[in-house]
Amino acid sequence: VAVEDQPDVSAVLSAYNQQGDPTLYEEYYSGLKHFIECSLDCHRAELSQLFYPLFVHMYLELVYNQHESEAKSFFERFHGDQECYYQDDLRVLSSLTKKEHMKGNETMLDFRTSKFVLRISRDSYQLLKRHLQEKQNNQIWNIVQEHLYIDIFDGMPRSKQQIDAMVGSLAGEAKREANKAKVFFGLLKEPEFDVPLDDEDEEGENEEGKPKKKKPKKDSAGSKSKKQDPNAPPQNRIPLPELKDSDKLDKIMNVKEAARRVRLGPDCLPSICFYTFLNAYQGLTAVDITDDSSMIVGGFADSTVRVWSVTPKKLRSVKTAADLSLIDKESDDVLERIMDEKTASELKILYGHSGPVYGTSFSPDRNYLLSCSEDGTVRLWSLQTFTCLVGYKGHNYPVWDTQFSPYGYYFVSGGHDRVARLWATDHYQPLRIFAGHLADVTCTRFHPNSNYIATGSADRTVRLWDVLNGNCVRIFTGHKGPIHSLAFSPNGRFLATGATDGRVLLWDIGHGLMVGELKGHTDTIYALRFSRDGEILASGSMDNTVRLWDAVKAFEDLETDDFTTATGHINLPENSQDLLLGTYMTKSTPVVHLHFTRRNLLLAAGAYSSQ
Repeated sequence: VAVEDQPDVSAVLSAYNQQGDPTLYEEYYSGLKHFIECSLDCHRAELSQLFYPLFVHMYLELVYNQHESEAKSFFERFHGDQECYYQDDLRVLSSLTKKEHMKGNETMLDFRTSKFVLRISRDSYQLLKRHLQEKQNNQIWNIVQEHLYIDIFDGMPRSKQQIDAMVGSLAGEAKREANKAKVFFGLLKEPEFDVPLDDEDEEGENEEGKPKKKKPKKDSAGSKSKKQDPNAPPQNRIPLPELKDSDKLDKIMNVKEAARRVRLGPDCLPSICFYTFLNAYQGLTAVDITDDSSMIVGGFADSTVRVWSVTPKKLRSVKTAADLSLIDKESDDVLERIMDEKTASELKILYGHSGPVYGTSFSPDRNYLLSCSEDGTVRLWSLQTFTCLVGYKGHNYPVWDTQFSPYGYYFVSGGHDRVARLWATDHYQPLRIFAGHLADVTCTRFHPNSNYIATGSADRTVRLWDVLNGNCVRIFTGHKGPIHSLAFSPNGRFLATGATDGRVLLWDIGHGLMVGELKGHTDTIYALRFSRDGEILASGSMDNTVRLWDAVKAFEDLETDDFTTATGHINLPENSQDLLLGTYMTKSTPVVHLHFTRRNLLLAAGAYSSQ
């Protein structure tokens, strides 16, 4: 990065000029350490949060003022005291030993520009302030005022467990203010339409001489959506595309399938159908499955995108323009006639990217496919012609994930440039840029009502963004490693997140609170999915397992009173074992994607790895 691009660099670093005596830094730090370790238990846990940010700033201050040997000895003496989840950051830090190194280092700059947030009770804060002022320990007091943001709350200090649950991100915890904004997490009203009866259904009912029981079923499918959800955004808050006739047909199919859906629960677990990519020497890097489970797509490290049909129906392209002009447009089977039988095959390969493909997403109407790649572009492909329609260029660096809105038309992408972008298929430029993460945006997901987008990042936070105005409305901290998977519950109220730390965290979006932690996986969680009615959460990991969790139980009896919301005193039940309903091993296949069919069969996918 050219230094000219970042005018703030020298300004940011000059904050390190007011230096104390370099030889006393170790003394200052060990003095504070001694004070905190001897303080009462109730304050110790809270004040221990200071160790890491102070360690980093004091080390950087020594390096900036060119006291290299003091910096080295300071680092060696105290880096072992830091929490284990900061190890990756400390590794970066240990390589910064000269002033010149600090100029182009992004991690460094972020740490400098964004204030590290600590949440501390008033009592603990007063104790610290008194100690530092008595000792005339100005060096530390200056750093506290200059570079830390202390979010003080009234009430009991938090315990070690409560703090450990929430810390670990690159910039400390979220300020409480960050999670106060109102979020419309309810679902939009579904359009109403009559579900016609199938011929086979009618026959089936009549054979036994019973009256048709279809009527009440139709109503129940329709009536769910008639009442407006009080937490839903106004229907026209963001413009959504009109439903086409084909979409209506698809919705009707969906309702029919839903009528045959299996009700899942602890006593009725889903069957899991695993699609293993064998001999994927091209390196499988992304998977998606259409909502109706008819097609599966793989993105590969050799820059190809491959689409398979997983039903007996083969994939076909539309005929050439010359042949299309001969077709009678009024005929009933015009949609069948435009397809070219000669092109029918189980697999189509799409060429165009010039780097590994890290994200793929089918449009809800199955006409389009998105793929994003290391080459910095997102491509939109037609599933009618199996050709590339548009390449969206906006990210200058690798794009790690992309996803279509549940209503189509809009899509989101996130990448190495630390921002997520909202696009519409018919615009070359992004409509919104969501900036705020301090490291790569590793995964992106639309809320079921399409008014919000969740992003997970390597800065170990999850953010929720408002599509209407681009504001960040939630910041969730608690993961101890980069986040690689996100899933909204079907009712829109909860979010599940998975990371390299092997934990699944559950969040209440309305209150902005962590409400659960599912422990069990031993490696990065790459896939999370709720069943169609939200009874079960499935997680898939690099540890070659799929695990099923009882989502109903995880979200019942939540303590979301105002006190908890105000202070973040969360008491997570240690009940992972009670919530775990099953663990399913593959032979040697990391799980990259999970998908519940409309009838609640669980599909999983991954590439067999021989080592």
